[in-house]
Amino acid sequence: MAYISFDKQHLVNLEFTMNKEILRSNRSGAFCNTTIIGCNTRKYHGLLVVPQPQLDNYNHVLLSSIDETVIVNKEEFHFGVHQYEDGTIMPHGHKYLREFSAEPIPTLLYRVGGTKITKEYIFADNENRIYIRYNVVEAAQPITLRLQPFLAFRNVHSLTYENYDANRKYVPLKNGTSWQMYENYDPLCLQFSKNVEYTHAPLWYYKVFYIREFERGYDAVEDLYVPGFFDVELKQGESIIVSAGLEEKSPASFKRQFDSMLESRIPRDSFEHCLQNSAQQFIIREKEGTRMFAGFPWFGSCGRDTLLSIPGLVLTTGDKKTFKELLKYLIDTMKGPFFSNRYYQKSLYYTAVDSPLWLFLVLQKYETMLGATKKSIWKDYGEVMSKILNAFIEGTDFNVKTLENGLLYAGNEDLALTWMNVFCEGKPYTPRTGLDIEINALWYNALRYAVELLKDADKKNPDLKKWNDIADNIKESFTKCFYDEQNDVFYDYINDDEKNDMVRPNMLIAISLPYCPFNDELKKKIFDITRSELLTNRGLRSLSPRSESYREVTIGNHRERETAYHNGTVFPWLMMPYTDAALSLYGKTSLPYLEDLYNSFEDVIAESGIGTISEIYDGNPPHESRGCISQSTSVAALLYLKYVIDGLKK
Repeated sequence: MAYISFDKQHLVNLEFTMNKEILRSNRSGAFCNTTIIGCNTRKYHGLLVVPQPQLDNYNHVLLSSIDETVIVNKEEFHFGVHQYEDGTIMPHGHKYLREFSAEPIPTLLYRVGGTKITKEYIFADNENRIYIRYNVVEAAQPITLRLQPFLAFRNVHSLTYENYDANRKYVPLKNGTSWQMYENYDPLCLQFSKNVEYTHAPLWYYKVFYIREFERGYDAVEDLYVPGFFDVELKQGESIIVSAGLEEKSPASFKRQFDSMLESRIPRDSFEHCLQNSAQQFIIREKEGTRMFAGFPWFGSCGRDTLLSIPGLVLTTGDKKTFKELLKYLIDTMKGPFFSNRYYQKSLYYTAVDSPLWLFLVLQKYETMLGATKKSIWKDYGEVMSKILNAFIEGTDFNVKTLENGLLYAGNEDLALTWMNVFCEGKPYTPRTGLDIEINALWYNALRYAVELLKDADKKNPDLKKWNDIADNIKESFTKCFYDEQNDVFYDYINDDEKNDMVRPNMLIAISLPYCPFNDELKKKIFDITRSELLTNRGLRSLSPRSESYREVTIGNHRERETAYHNGTVFPWLMMPYTDAALSLYGKTSLPYLEDLYNSFEDVIAESGIGTISEIYDGNPPHESRGCISQSTSVAALLYLKYVIDGLKK
């Protein structure tokens, strides 16, 4: 039995299968994403979703799906599954499913009477192409396999409808056909490993319904274009490979390519292997540089998420080359002291005060995990560290400035500069303007580490004394600012209008850093509060359930979800600072608790995104998965946790 598999009893249950998705991406950011039965439930779903830089440099759904029909003795059996606006499910292909397995690649077994057929997906790592292999396992007589491609040709954030601009022409290819529905799009080339018969019969299928978009309060209905169908006769023991890509390719190479990719994949045969397999998919390599996707299917690159993910996705594997490439991209695209915090349609956005400060923690982990020397770190990154620190000292964009007490002030009522950055109706829902506890802890840690590097690499540097004096100043003022001894509360943030004492994980971030201004007594107090009120078996809540603002679940329309997002929603990435804090305070004695936390996540590996970890989870049990089905920071946190556990065992 495969590590992740489902039998007929599960597969005929649409409520079960339409909540489970498969995903595979490549190094350009293209991907294949659908449910395990092939019924698309999101506008982001498709078999071939690819960047179109000539249009908007964003992903577009070209090939939405392929419907299979098996013809035996002139009787047709339809394997496709679509949901329509009126609730109709048509065809009912899930009725013929007998087994789904994720190992070594997603594989479906269909049965029609005495005929058994398997269907396997594999997405190319280094080109925008998907291969699907059909194998006739059992058949008393030859069958006809008919394939109908459903085309969309639109941005992943949009929907399409029947229109007169769509080009209905086709171009014959070797064992296949290509279509280009609209000007400036890349053509979609559909080819087969053996000769097939194509019948051009253009049709629009109306009112295809995406239930996940409907649940999220978005438009959820579109029309899809079916240009025709392909027929091929197969008998027992025969197979055929379908290739969908942006360029014509020799069909003679399909089997070799398929088998080669199959051998190179990390198998999904264990929890750890699933995490490692998933980790590969976030790294994007382009001419402009190497960057990291924050999550699939809708997030692009994010500087903060890249830095939070590097320790788990890159440093745990010892991949120094990718580490340097990722940092180079962030540094090359800086604006002043800020890293790009959002990459969308060729535009970069920089509203993140914490991203530059996370760099220092990443470099500290680079030193401890890969053995980099202080001198080499300063040589490679001293210039950018100086740029960040001195800009924050002097004052810079977004009202970021150092106060007389050394603490870092940031933002205004119209900005959300921390990781709690959702907006509702044009306004930040959790602005946290002023002095934030984790920002100032990161600020202190950055200054102390820079001083540490200078003492080893450049003792005569004039910045050494300046940075050290500011750090000393922060040490004196930090506890007075963020801890109220009389009332025994910690402040999440402070400004002229309020002292906010909501129990959030930001104070945990503060005590997790190598340099922390709090003493051990206060650090332990924070850790106990965190473990008691925020820790779950899916990560840490963003707000204590004791708060009046706490939201139990993250569901509903855009406003409802954004309201809940940082008010109780559980974030797996927070396990990384939790792990560091536990290790710092309790050393090896924390091993059993960290192991329990890691092992508890194995239950979710087959719940939403098959073989990967979701972006967020509900605050209340059973902690249902929400958001992106595959998030870089979530996967990274678990791989980092495993790295620490293995280290403690040694």
